[in-house]
Amino acid sequence: MFIDEAKIRVKAGDGGNGCMAFRREKFVPRGGPSGGDGGHGGDVVMVSSQRHNTLIHFRYNPEHKAQRGEHGLGSNCTGLDGRSIVLKVPVGTAVYDVETGELVHDFQEPDEEFIIAKGGRGGRGNQHFATSVHQAPREHEPGRAGEERVFRLELKLLADVGLVGYPNAGKSTLISRISAAKPKIADYPFTTLEPNLGVVTVGEEPDLESFVVADMPGLIEGAHLGSGLGIQFLRHIERTRLLLHLVDVSDASGRPDPVEDFKVINKELSSFSTTSTEESIDGEREQTLEYPLAKKKMVVVATKIDVANPEKLKKLTTHVKRRKLEFHTISAVTGEGIDELKWALAKLLRSPEEE
Repeated sequence: MFIDEAKIRVKAGDGGNGCMAFRREKFVPRGGPSGGDGGHGGDVVMVSSQRHNTLIHFRYNPEHKAQRGEHGLGSNCTGLDGRSIVLKVPVGTAVYDVETGELVHDFQEPDEEFIIAKGGRGGRGNQHFATSVHQAPREHEPGRAGEERVFRLELKLLADVGLVGYPNAGKSTLISRISAAKPKIADYPFTTLEPNLGVVTVGEEPDLESFVVADMPGLIEGAHLGSGLGIQFLRHIERTRLLLHLVDVSDASGRPDPVEDFKVINKELSSFSTTSTEESIDGEREQTLEYPLAKKKMVVVATKIDVANPEKLKKLTTHVKRRKLEFHTISAVTGEGIDELKWALAKLLRSPEEE
């Protein structure tokens, strides 16, 4: 089961209480205070792991608590520190504070560590309060409480290329042809119910290149308002470097105008906006909308050209060239244009310093 959102409550360990004790031994008539300090509470640590790819382990286990520190003891003995707990999340997980809505941390690399809840400090024993004029102190400190917070975890897949388009435009078939991914393929809308990742390789050793492609569930008009599968999966292509927009130019699509299809999907991508809060000149905080997907580099691909309607193909080609976008035609069934598309994507993704 692919779970890309979860809400968790974490509680760091409380610090142990400081001890009030006095040293009483034979031949030590003035032993003085000997209360030890309490141990520190354990932290809640989050680590990004490549062995996890969903947040399902948080969906059914939403509460996590670290161990509290032990209380201080006599003879100046400090209590043991509480054990910290480690929560592993997939790479690409963003952690948000539920109360404030702020982004706490964004895990973009493997093995990143971040303390999301700090353990409480142990209290001081009465040995720390002794002075020359106050030699038998009875003061001691309680341990401080560990942080308790509620977080929303949001997984955004890390991929180089994101596939977008109407349902049954050929996205799943394409990713199955260019990579080892085996998504479910059928001739009905919304066959793809969750994102699929595939690694595409081009060239031969030692100049072998590879990139990751993400197949998204199909969009329809009104997706940003909740129609179809809505836009719940579009966050997974926010991190992509390139969008591959697939347009069906066959009569099997049931839609007469491929240019209109292209415009509808672009409108839905633009509607997927994020809100940012900025400080204005007069001191008031203003909210502005950002459109991360609409600004991404896009490659347009006409699919199913083995059964294409010539008029549809010509109309789409003219529109795309007018917008000066890179354009390819493929047939995932016959393999026509697949290799050319792979090389074109690898060239676009290649960093300037590698050329």
